[in-house]
Amino acid sequence: YQDKEEVVLWMNTVGPYHNRQETYKYFSLPFCVGSKKSISHYHETLGEALQGVELEFSGLDIKFKEDVMQTTYCEIDLDKGRRDAFVYAIKNHYWYQMYIDDLPIWGIVGEADENGEDYYLWTYKKLEIGYNGNRIVDVNLTSEGKVKLVPNTKIQMSYSVKWKKSDVKFEDRFDKYLDPSFFQHRIHWFSIFNSFMMVIFLVGLVSMILMRTLRKDYARYSKEEEMDDMDRDLGDEYGWKQVHGDVFRPSSHPLIFSSLIGSGCQIFAVSLIVIVVAMIEDLYTERGSMLSTAIFVYAATSPVNGYFGGSLYARQGGRRWIKQMFIGAFLIPAMVCGTAFFINFIAIYYHASRAIPFGTMVAVCCICFFVILPLNLVGTILGRNLSGQPNFPCRVNAVPRPIPEKKWFMEPAVIVCLGGILPFGSIFIEMYFIFTSFWAYKIYYVYGFMMLVLVILCIVTVCVTIVCTYFLLNAEDYRWQWTSFLSAASTAIYVYMYSFYYYFFKTKMYGLFQTSFYFGYMAVFSTALGIMCG
Repeated sequence: YQDKEEVVLWMNTVGPYHNRQETYKYFSLPFCVGSKKSISHYHETLGEALQGVELEFSGLDIKFKEDVMQTTYCEIDLDKGRRDAFVYAIKNHYWYQMYIDDLPIWGIVGEADENGEDYYLWTYKKLEIGYNGNRIVDVNLTSEGKVKLVPNTKIQMSYSVKWKKSDVKFEDRFDKYLDPSFFQHRIHWFSIFNSFMMVIFLVGLVSMILMRTLRKDYARYSKEEEMDDMDRDLGDEYGWKQVHGDVFRPSSHPLIFSSLIGSGCQIFAVSLIVIVVAMIEDLYTERGSMLSTAIFVYAATSPVNGYFGGSLYARQGGRRWIKQMFIGAFLIPAMVCGTAFFINFIAIYYHASRAIPFGTMVAVCCICFFVILPLNLVGTILGRNLSGQPNFPCRVNAVPRPIPEKKWFMEPAVIVCLGGILPFGSIFIEMYFIFTSFWAYKIYYVYGFMMLVLVILCIVTVCVTIVCTYFLLNAEDYRWQWTSFLSAASTAIYVYMYSFYYYFFKTKMYGLFQTSFYFGYMAVFSTALGIMCG
C-alpha cells in the first residue's frame, strides 16, 4: 500500500459459534452499512464459492497509516423485529468474521447478562492495525461500547483505527492464527511413534508368517510332486495349492469392482499430491485455496483412474469397457455432488451463505464432463493397451471348484469386519486433529504429520490384507478379490462410527442444517477413505 491508500474492510459471514458451517451473510442481521459507497466488486474463486464465503463491503473509510478517532458511521433504528433478530443472535452466541487485506478478524455480536433478561449489543469496533514497511502484517479487533437493546430506540455504531509499527515479517503474519500447543502436543508425537512401532511389528509378523509358513507349504507340495498323478489326485492335499485352477477366475461384478479400484488409485494419488503441495506452499493462508487445489488435482489425475480401472477390467475379460469408464469417472463426483445437492436444499431453506450458487454448480458439472471424462478416456485406452492382456501363470479351470465348509472365523464376512480395525487404530488420533480443524476453529498446518500417517496407513493396510488373503486361500476359498478390497475398506465403517462419537462428545453442534452437513460430509469422507484403503 502507499500512504493514505484505501484499505478495504470486508464483512464476511455471521453465525452461531458452535456450528462452524452454519453461516449467513453479515448483513442478514439488521446491521447498518457505513456511508462510503464506491467500491469495486470482489471476485471469488471456485473454492470460496463452494465454502460459502460472502464478502460484502462494510462502508468504513480506512486509509493506510491514517489514524481515525472514534467516529460514528451509522445508526440502527431498533424496531421490535430488529430487536428480536439481535436477541436471537445473542442467545445463540453469534459471531462474525471480517477481512482486512486477507487477514481474518473475528468479533462477537453481543452478550446477555447473567439472568438472561437484558441483552446488550457491542457497538464500537476498535481496530488496531500493525504495519511493516508498506504492508499490513497484523490486525486486532476490540469490541467495546455495550448498549442495552431497548425497542424503538436508535443505536449508534462507531469505529476507530489505530496504526502501529510492527516487527512481524509479511511471510509470518499468519503464525498467530496457528495453535502449536494443540497440534504439536506430546500426544500427537506419541501417537505417531505408537503407530510407527505397530508398523514395524506388523511388517515383521507378516514377513515371518509368510516366509515360514510358505516355506513349509512349499516343502509339503514338493514332496507330493514326486508321487505319480494317480496318487496325487487321491492324496490328502489341502491348502492354497488346491485352488490354483480357480484363483485367477474373474471377480463377481467385475465392472463395479474395477471402477472402485480405479477410483481408489485416483483418491490415493490426489491425497499424496495435495499433502505434498500443502507441505511446500502454505495453503491455509488463502481462503478456499485448499479446496480449489484438491478439485484441480482431482481433475488432473483422472488418467490414473482410467488406467488402473480399465486395465483391470480388460484383464478380467470385461466387454463393456465404455460403461466401465463412465462408472469409474463419475463414481466419486456423483457421490460428492449428490450429498452436496441434498445439503444445498437445507442451506437454501435456511438462507445460509453455504448454499452453492447455480453458476458454481454449472462450473463443477463442466469440470466433470469436459475435463475428468476425456482424461479418464485417455487413461482407459492406455490401460487397456499397455496392461490389458491377462498374463496369469496357470490356466483357469472350466468348472468352478466347490468351496469346502470352513470355521466361522474364516468366513469372508468376519475377515472383512476384522480387517479394518488395525488401519483405523493407526490413524484415529490423526482423525481427531483433522476433524477438529474442519469442524472447529483450528487451522490445520502440520501436513508433515499427515504425510507420515498416510504412509503408515498404507503399510498397515497392505500387511493386514496380505494376511487376510492368505487365510482365505488356505481355507480353499478362491473368492479373494472382494475380500481383500473390503477387508481394507471396512476402515471406513470404523471412521464413521468414530465420527458419531466425535459429534456427541467433542462438539456442541445443534440444528438440522449443521447436523445434516456433518453426517453427510462425514459419510463422503469415510467412503472415500475406505475406497482408497481398499
